[in-house]
Amino acid sequence: MAESCTLPTICKFHKTSKKKNVNLLENNKGEIEAQVSNAMVQFEKEYMGRGPTEVKTWIIENMILVRLKGVLTKAEQQLTKGDDGVELIKKVRASLLENAKPLLYEAIKGITGLEVSSLHTDISTKSGDRVIIFSMAKNLEKKLK
Repeated sequence: MAESCTLPTICKFHKTSKKKNVNLLENNKGEIEAQVSNAMVQFEKEYMGRGPTEVKTWIIENMILVRLKGVLTKAEQQLTKGDDGVELIKKVRASLLENAKPLLYEAIKGITGLEVSSLHTDISTKSGDRVIIFSMAKNLEKKLK
């Protein structure tokens, strides 16, 4: 897939997010959560142009919940002052994430060894926080116990 990438930063993220022969028994829940957090910070920096100020990941049954704090750029922070700007930020960010789904799915699969069924997200233009939920094909938390 890396050969078909058109943007160098996407290709860099794609290449570094791959893991081979994932063995969940070798990793505990906290290690997997940390790996997902690190991958999401890298994604935000390289694909979205700016990393979060803080990130936290939780594995809950068949979901991976990621909270990214402080993801808005200075320009986006200025746009939040108007209703049109708020809608614009939400639409642009949603579109960017939609286009990046294959990369994110592959990164999460590379870390967990499990397929991602779906991704859901929202961003707060007031706090600058983004929440991403990955729904997994199987119960990841159960596999880690």
